[in-house]
Amino acid sequence: MLIIPAIDLKDGKCVRLRQGRMEESTVFSDDPVSMAAHWVEKGARRLHLVDLNGAFEGKPINGGIVKSIAAAHPNLPIQIGGGIRDIETIKTYIDAGVSYVIIGTKAVKEPDFVKQACDAFPGHIIVGLDAKDGWVATDGWAEVSNVQVIDMAKQFEKAGVESIVYTDISRDGMMQGVNVEATVKLAEAVNIPIIASGGITNIDDVKALCDSGCKGIAGAITGRAIYEGTLEVKAAQELADSYL
Repeated sequence: MLIIPAIDLKDGKCVRLRQGRMEESTVFSDDPVSMAAHWVEKGARRLHLVDLNGAFEGKPINGGIVKSIAAAHPNLPIQIGGGIRDIETIKTYIDAGVSYVIIGTKAVKEPDFVKQACDAFPGHIIVGLDAKDGWVATDGWAEVSNVQVIDMAKQFEKAGVESIVYTDISRDGMMQGVNVEATVKLAEAVNIPIIASGGITNIDDVKALCDSGCKGIAGAITGRAIYEGTLEVKAAQELADSYL
């Protein structure tokens, strides 16, 4: 299981939100490119970037920073989400050296777009599914749908997505622990990798995911915990590697 540091971009800065609320953001760095280098130095084997402004505006806003990070680490897998609503945006990111593009709100509202993207960029498309109590949420978590997350994950598996980033939005940014049960349930329901996100607070949360024995959980995204020092990337990755 990969430990994947999150770099959330808002107004050109590296921030973390609480439960997706733009008004509840904490700035951790004015230099996201240097922050990316910091996590790579700490042993990160993949980075998770989110254009928060883009997610709310429906188009890339911090794309220049994403491209700079990709250029600085050409051999590092990078995944980007936020404001990806058309094929041209995906192409721009892939051409810039980004490995995976995460489709979120657009995937839920227009599932056919995911199939189109997977056909155009096979192996590069991830769907981000955010859920609250098992129901899919969209639009930067502003709306909760009437669709079950497992049903939607199965639909995207058929479309050909590379993996799914699953976020329990009740836990994200709250430092309350990861929802292991819900994550395992989703991973066991599909045959594509699940990347856990939301609530990973300390080494015990990493251990809990590993102890689940679920082979379908391929990664765990962590944000606030590594910025506030309750989790060390290097130690967390070493623990995850010990389960191999």
